[in-house]
Formats: sequence, C-alpha cells, structure tokens
Amino acid sequence: MHAAGAKRSAAASLATLALLLVTACAGGGGIAGGGQQTTPPPDNRVSSSARVLAVKIDNVVPARPPTGLDKADIVYVEQVEAGLSRILAVYSSAVPPVVGPVRSARETDLELLRQFDRPTLAYSGAQSRLTPLIEAAPLNPLPPSKDPDAFFRSNDRQAPYNLYLRPGNIPHRGSGSNAAEDIGMRFAAAPAGGKPVSEQTVRYPAAHFAFTWSADQKRWLVEMDGAPARTADGGRLAAATVVMQEVTVRPSQFRDRSGHASPFTETVGSGSATVLREGKAYDAEWARDAAESRTAFTTPDGKPMTFAAGQMWIVYVAR
Repeated sequence: MHAAGAKRSAAASLATLALLLVTACAGGGGIAGGGQQTTPPPDNRVSSSARVLAVKIDNVVPARPPTGLDKADIVYVEQVEAGLSRILAVYSSAVPPVVGPVRSARETDLELLRQFDRPTLAYSGAQSRLTPLIEAAPLNPLPPSKDPDAFFRSNDRQAPYNLYLRPGNIPHRGSGSNAAEDIGMRFAAAPAGGKPVSEQTVRYPAAHFAFTWSADQKRWLVEMDGAPARTADGGRLAAATVVMQEVTVRPSQFRDRSGHASPFTETVGSGSATVLREGKAYDAEWARDAAESRTAFTTPDGKPMTFAAGQMWIVYVAR
C-alpha cells in the first residue's frame, strides 16, 4: 500500500472510532448486544424550572402536626369529602427540607393553581378518572410514581399519614420571591377603616378553624378543631394575614372510595371576602374572570386590597 493510502486508511479508522465514542457519550448508551444501540430509560422526574411548588397536605387529626407548613407563602384551606378539610401549601420564597404529610389531589386544585405560572404540584396520587385532567393541566404533576426519590415514608406514623416530600430531591429551591406577589397581591400598609377583632371562626361540616390575634407575636394564631395548631417542632402555626373568601362549593363528578362526592370549590367568579390583618377585619371583594386570570381583591370602594407581610392563609368559605 502506498504511503498516502495508508494515511487515508488510518484516518478513516480514527474517524470511525471517534464516531463510536461520540455516540456512546451522547446518550445512545454505547454499542452493546451485537452492535445494536441501546437507549437509556426516560427521565420522568419533574422539571425543576417552576418557581412555585404546591404540596397537597392532609389535615385530619392523625395527620397533625404538619411538617414544613410554617414555611409556606400561602396556605389554602379547602373542603373535601365528608365535610373535612385539606390544605394546599404554596412555596416560592423559601422551601423547607421536608413537607408533609402528602395526600391526594382534587379537581379544585387544578383551577386554583392556574393563577401561577406552571407550578409543580406534589401529591400522593389521585383517582383514575382525575389523573388525565391532572396530566393535561398547565402544571408539573409530581406524584411518587414520577419521582420516587423525592418522597419517603416516615416510621413514626401509620399510612396513609406518613408520606413526605423532600423538595431538595426534585430539585426545587426557593426563589426569594413570595408566591403571593407573583399573583398580584401587594404587601403594604393597611387600608383605611377596619373593625377591631380578636378572633374569627370558620366552620366546615366536619372541621372548624379559629384565628386569634396575638399582639405580642403580631400574628393570627391558628386553631383547628378546638386545639392549637402546631408545627412539627411544637411551635404555633400563625398567619400575618387571613383571607376568608366566600365561594360556591358544589359536588363534583368525582367520588371517594366511600362513595362521598368530592366537593368542587369554584375559584373563578366573584364574591365577598373578609381580610384579617393587624388585629382588624376588613370587608373586601374578590373577582377572577377566568381560570388563567389572577384573583383580584379590592376594598369596597374599588381600591386594591393590601396585605400584611408574612404567611397568608386563604380559607374558602361556602356561601
């Protein structure tokens, strides 16, 4: 073989070897099994680009106290089957290392979360008829089946009250921006007026909440079903602002395993609200034109309602 031909042959061999190496490193899984390429399994983990993390948290007595709820920007309280309550905790400014106990999603959550820009929704699961709606919603669904490493079972409680989320394993980190501000709520000085109050109560058919103003802590201390609501480390759950939003609650097309109709809370529409901040109650109005719109809270004279800086509880109250 001439020298030039030998050089071309060597170059071709090197090029072939380089191509094989590039193929192996580029995700093709290398060459294996008689020269056939193998494809790695798909990565089903949820995208970590979402600014907002929403976690569905159980709220019956065996599930208390919750872990990480005190770090949420917004705590939504909604009615579920048999007149009980469940919590949707929304995180953005800071995310705790553990959140839970995590429970199943509801249809209400899908409409409620349309206010946020494609949030991540962590939940334990959902009934089969609801799952397609969750998958089609403009959010990042995160059940344990999608990312098992993000969840764990605690040994100090019985199932189903022992499933917890590790947000750092998604991974999901705090954005530094409060989720309430992301949907147009303003933290500012209180509007004029307001009526001094020391306590307000919200009742569901099988659950009730009380919010008591603490001048020392400058927070509304939370009680659930007649007992002080506490964090996992023994502290009191407390809110800077409480919004009691009057809504329509109607039966949905879904039922639980016991045959109870799952309530659907209509968060699109308009109505009255009461805002608790700094030891006073303020009359307010709310309006949300469409699912993709944000909820606007205004004073009776039409000015934007302002809220106290800190954790906000939004409790949906049936009209």
